[in-house]
Amino acid sequence: MTNVTIVGTQWGDEGKGKIVDWLSGEADIVVRFQGGNNAGHTIQNKGKVYKLSLLPSGITRGKKAIIGNGVVLDPWSLKKEIEMISNEGIIINKENLIIAENIHLILPIHKKIDEINEISRGSNLIGTTKKGIGPAYEDKVGRRGIRLCDLYNYKELSKKLENLIAYHNVILKSKKIPNFDSNKILNELIEISKFLIPFASPVWKYINKASSDNKKILFEGAQGSLLDIDFGTYPFVTSSNTLAGQINIGSGLGKNQQNYVLGITKAYTTRVGSGPFPTELKDSIGETLTERGNEFGTVTNRKRRCGWFDSVIVKQTAILNGLDALAITKLDVLDNFDILKICIGYELNEEKYDYFPFDTEVQKHIKPIYLSLPGWESSTVGINKWDNLPLNAKNYIQKIEEQTNCKVAVISTSPEREHTILLDKPFK
Repeated sequence: MTNVTIVGTQWGDEGKGKIVDWLSGEADIVVRFQGGNNAGHTIQNKGKVYKLSLLPSGITRGKKAIIGNGVVLDPWSLKKEIEMISNEGIIINKENLIIAENIHLILPIHKKIDEINEISRGSNLIGTTKKGIGPAYEDKVGRRGIRLCDLYNYKELSKKLENLIAYHNVILKSKKIPNFDSNKILNELIEISKFLIPFASPVWKYINKASSDNKKILFEGAQGSLLDIDFGTYPFVTSSNTLAGQINIGSGLGKNQQNYVLGITKAYTTRVGSGPFPTELKDSIGETLTERGNEFGTVTNRKRRCGWFDSVIVKQTAILNGLDALAITKLDVLDNFDILKICIGYELNEEKYDYFPFDTEVQKHIKPIYLSLPGWESSTVGINKWDNLPLNAKNYIQKIEEQTNCKVAVISTSPEREHTILLDKPFK
């Protein structure tokens, strides 16, 4: 296998950052292929903690990092992130970071529109990060977006920007909100272009050449499968496709026959923001999971909702992603529970479901059917060999494999890089 794709199998926050960081040791190139700076990956190694939003996680290990065209890019956030990581001793320049020249940019107006959209929903909040991600994707498909390559020609950029601003100012005027000044944004873009343009590249060309040369490419997904715009819990989703099938469109990779897809799965379930969550625990157990798992968002610091492991949604996303295997993270968070539960189905009005339906009303009222298992009530922190796990921890992992119909290849027992159990090697 030349390429490995990392995707989240739940609602995001599964611990993809650590697994990407761990696997990138064997990779030549690490690629982000969707999302924006609403994603957050936390990497911890030997006491150092790196919090990334746009930069591919492999950059902390000196790997070639690529931000693909499927991402929407906030240039000012990227500049700030590079400065922050540079202060930690990580050198970032055009030699180890390239950005697709056809990537769409997030502008200041997108953030404002994001705020307005969320406020207008009243009590039906989506729970966006208000970072302009959705409006930027809307402008992209509306064929009025600004791309990185548009910064090459300031005269043409001015025309395109006037078109975009004029469109949004109609909406702002209807809400009695002051219009945006296209000249002000133009000047801001011209200034940031001096920083951004050196990183621009025809990524599609680079990545296909690398693939032909048998380079090992690691594709790093953001968010989770249940936030996919098509297959997630719509409308409580992100604005991009988060499934593994997006890697070709979001990077320009052509043939991708040799690809190992690894689904990152938390040993329990969490989600940030609004939306259905069948196994959510609004009790002391949920609070315990939040506390032990330090369940607060990397980007927003929002408290995550916590619940028991839902094998139904993971089995579903395993099929949608074409997973080869699962990576189980945060197993150690469950160390002190005497009883653990796994959701193996749902029921509503005496009807049983072996999948998670798309009907929003069904999603809202569906009830989990649980299988109870004994906990191991001993520490797994730092264990890096399967044989050293407690028997009940092994049984728990094996039950996940059985219920999701997907083997487990990796188990993480703490945020530290070396605290990882390898059962199957993704890079062959």
